[in-house]
Order: sequence, then C-alpha cells, then structure tokens
Amino acid sequence: MDGVRVRLMTEADIDAVAAVRVRGWQAAYRGLIPQAHLDGLSVEKDAARRREFFSRGLGDVVNLVAENAGGKVVGWACLGPYRDRDLPSGDAELYAIYVRPDQIGTGIGHALLTESITRAAERGFPHLRLWVLEGNTHARHFYERAGFTPDGGQEDYEVEGVPVPELRYARSLAPTAV
Repeated sequence: MDGVRVRLMTEADIDAVAAVRVRGWQAAYRGLIPQAHLDGLSVEKDAARRREFFSRGLGDVVNLVAENAGGKVVGWACLGPYRDRDLPSGDAELYAIYVRPDQIGTGIGHALLTESITRAAERGFPHLRLWVLEGNTHARHFYERAGFTPDGGQEDYEVEGVPVPELRYARSLAPTAV
C-alpha cells in the first residue's frame, strides 16, 4: 500500500492500537466466537491493559504499528518468543496482527507481516509460528500466501465456555541460498 509506514509502537499509540484490536476482533471473529463476547469487548479496557503492559516493560515482545500517509494508526502486530511448552524453545511467535476492518485488503496486513518476519529473522529465530482460528479462512489464506503452513498443532481456545478450534501455522526463517 502506498504511504503505509510500519514502525515500533510507542505508548502514545495505545488508544489507537486498542481500537484496531477490538474492532479487528469484532469483524474477524463474527460467527466464530460467541457474539456476546465480541459485543462486550471494550476499547477503553483494552487500552488500560496495554498501558499496564507498557508500564511493566515489554521485554522480548515487539509491538509494531502501521500508519497511513496521514500518520493514523491503521494496523498492529505483536511478536516475541514462542510461548507454548509443547515445542522446544527457540522459535518466535506472531501473537497478533490486526488491521482496521475498513482497511483490510489494502496491503497493511502484508506490510505488518513482512516487517514481523524480518524482525524475527534478524533476532535469529529459526521459525515464526502463529495460532489462527480454524474457521477463519480469510486469515488462513493470508498466512498461506505468505509461506506459512499448518504444522499439526491444534488446540481449543475457550470463549465463554465455547471451544473455538485453533490451528498452529509455521514458517521457516532460515535464509535462502542465493
């Protein structure tokens, strides 16, 4: 997308990121997660949670934002070390990537994903892994076009007592021979 810039998130971006995340959840997971849960999401509560994270320090977590030509935050991604204990440590995980719903399909998600892959590779991680809802075919195709494939990992993410199946995807970050 012309005019998109991906950069590190700052504390000043928290409110915009909370709005992107909450609206992203509400759009992407409609019909996949109980509607009552989606309706109950709050930008203000999400922003307060993010402020707490920032106040404690981010450690190895990298938060990125995408801003449009006007400097408005229109996307967010978060990555760091892989968190689950089912695999040996050493891989990276894309914890989240969201784009404002009215901006989906404009290249913002691709720009965030490309920068996330670059940053994980620069930190020496051999693989980048992520979890995606099994029923979120749009997201699954997005990741597959970027070279991610299911690695066999499956689990249920429980939302208000409802199991929501997730699949784990992975992509090698090893440099390719030229």
